[in-house]
Amino acid sequence: MTADHQISAVPALRLFRILASEGDRIFTVERAREFSSAAGLSDSYLRQALHHLTKSGWLLRLRKGLYVLAPGMPGVTHPHEFEIALSLVPHGAISHWSAMHHHGMTEQMPRKVFVLVPTDKPVPQSRGKERCEGSGIQVGGTFYRFIRVKPERFFGTEKVWAGETRVTITDPERTLLDGLMMPQYCGDFAEVLHAFEIRGGSLNLDRIVEYALRLDAATAKRLGWVLEHQGFGSDRLGSLAKVPIKGYRTLDPTGPRKGPCNNHWMIQKNLPGKM
Repeated sequence: MTADHQISAVPALRLFRILASEGDRIFTVERAREFSSAAGLSDSYLRQALHHLTKSGWLLRLRKGLYVLAPGMPGVTHPHEFEIALSLVPHGAISHWSAMHHHGMTEQMPRKVFVLVPTDKPVPQSRGKERCEGSGIQVGGTFYRFIRVKPERFFGTEKVWAGETRVTITDPERTLLDGLMMPQYCGDFAEVLHAFEIRGGSLNLDRIVEYALRLDAATAKRLGWVLEHQGFGSDRLGSLAKVPIKGYRTLDPTGPRKGPCNNHWMIQKNLPGKM
């Protein structure tokens, strides 16, 4: 590093320390500008300072105009990955396998963070060499996967603590239904069925049935089949059975179209073995 670069780095590092002391682990350029004078930075040099800190590994760029203090730096408590996820998509909700793990419905730790996002809200995308498959972005060593749904299907969320911040997450019942619809984002269908078993007696039956009726017929029929095999009586599943549907739907939407058919639920049980 040249002498000029060493001199110019001093106010940038001072800005980093101020942000850390203020608890601004995730911040915007506008927020950093509030401390630029105290750090000895001119307004015109602020973005150059942020670029310098990012290139030097002190900051991670989340998206345009949004940064996070890098993990492992002295005096910095790194934000929970859920907090980072919802900084990327403020109108989203932690979902699928990530929500399953948070709710204690799986022991497997997902390697990605899954986020449900309405289609009328923007999501950031990686570019160039950092571009990842699917809709998502990589920050540091973590990949954030965005799953888009129509606005009317974005419901069934709650607030929980993740580290030092409250975040939005799909509640257990919505999480289980997401597993029935997209098991590929929850490990696999066997993992989703295991999650139903774990939830067991604490499942809010009225809530999950109401949610399913707001989604689609295939989800309602899959749910009815699963709940019946969990021991729920037909008297409590009548509204699911009455949902009209044309043709059989596979129990596992990601599996092959083969296996015995259940006329009551209009479900083709395409799972290996017997249940």
